[in-house]
Amino acid sequence: MTDYILAIDQGTTSSRAILYSMDMQVVMSAQEEFKQHFPKNGWVEHDPEDIWQTVLRTCRSVLAQKNVPAADIRAIGITNQRETTVVWDRQTGEPVYNAIVWQDRRSSKTCQTMKEQGLEPLFQEKTGLLLDPYFSGTKVQWVLNNVNGARARAERGELMFGTVDTYLLWRLTKGQVHATDASNASRTLMFNIHNQEWDEELLKHLTVPASMLPEVKDSADDFGTCDAEWLGADIPVGSMIGDQQSALVGQACFEPGMLKSTYGTGCFAVVNTGEQAIISQHRLLTTVGYRLNGKTTYALEGSIFMAGAIIQWLRDGLGIINKASDTEGLAKAINHSQSEIMVPAFTGLGAPYWDPDARAAIFGMTRDTGVAEMVAAAIRSIAFQTEDLLQAMVQDGIAVKSLRVDGGMVTNRWFLQVLADLTGVPAVTSHTTESTALGAAMLAALQIGHFSSLHDLDKVWKVSENYTPSLRKTERETHYARWRKAVAKVQQD
Repeated sequence: MTDYILAIDQGTTSSRAILYSMDMQVVMSAQEEFKQHFPKNGWVEHDPEDIWQTVLRTCRSVLAQKNVPAADIRAIGITNQRETTVVWDRQTGEPVYNAIVWQDRRSSKTCQTMKEQGLEPLFQEKTGLLLDPYFSGTKVQWVLNNVNGARARAERGELMFGTVDTYLLWRLTKGQVHATDASNASRTLMFNIHNQEWDEELLKHLTVPASMLPEVKDSADDFGTCDAEWLGADIPVGSMIGDQQSALVGQACFEPGMLKSTYGTGCFAVVNTGEQAIISQHRLLTTVGYRLNGKTTYALEGSIFMAGAIIQWLRDGLGIINKASDTEGLAKAINHSQSEIMVPAFTGLGAPYWDPDARAAIFGMTRDTGVAEMVAAAIRSIAFQTEDLLQAMVQDGIAVKSLRVDGGMVTNRWFLQVLADLTGVPAVTSHTTESTALGAAMLAALQIGHFSSLHDLDKVWKVSENYTPSLRKTERETHYARWRKAVAKVQQD
């Protein structure tokens, strides 16, 4: 008999199941995309049943492909798209509305009204977050205010709220456990990250009944049992953690100042700040990194909206490349002194600007500007945006010594060298591109006692490649000053 850990990685566009050996090597994985719903401009929804069914099918698929009996699965770990909001009936399990996705902007006016009421400092102090539709609290409020009968049902205690981890756990345990972990709770606008409790004052402002909320547990904890009906045997659920925090664990960023940066559609940079919850003065988000044995480790997070999505635009929007892998060969002929600068504010600017009205632009084009120059400018813009986040972190008192990078873009070695050059910080890749799923698997293995400490988890992480900065500080500062001037132009009316 061989033992395994099963990781569920439930993302924005697909669900994945990854089977790990007990030494944290990938044995088998399965992935299934599901439909995105856009009922109105700026609205993004998922059918909760699609989420559940794709998770169930991918889990069953990895077991079937390797002919692994469910009894050989020691534990399940869950990591998930954060902030996405589900409200369902406590008795029937029926969702009262589709899942409202983290990208959804329908509660923008609610957030703006609360800002005008002077509430943002209160929310930032207690939750570490800004008042933005990104987070769960105003999504729940929208459901209660706009779904017929929902508020009355919620006030009678008939409805439950959960982020995707909570909803999946409730389904896996057949309604036995209504719980989340501290990392996911910290993304809701309703959780006080300092006393680690749901906050009555914030709930009152959001008009969300406390009876809807799940129990908040550690990131590695006893989350109950996946019922035998689903996979063939009762399996303990040993971890739940939001996807970006899971990547922090998967990249073994266990000491203050250690940072992971994930380059997927967007970019999420998360730096460990230890036991200190630093409330950013530069529009970064303060969040729970993970909570283990009742001890909270905090983090600062910066979000870039456009990373890999810029490459998709070059391919699908402009049609100047055939596939993403073409970019490396094209861009490497263009040096850092190129005149072109691209500011990819296609959907506004994320941290530290948080400017939803900024729009994309390309500056410095000449008659010599061609496909290679456009590609290089696009890739450099991702490095410049990362430097924006690092500058904000430094100003908040965090010195970042290296970038532990993951995500689809890290296959582009030219990008990683540019990233090191323009930030002045070494970029490091690990032995796996599956940092998010790995974090959940590591925590589940920790929960069942296979690992005894974070020190044991640290041994799982291995360096693959190092990229050392090659630009002088003065050159780097000159390039960054040009970037900041370009950003200022797209922020003008």
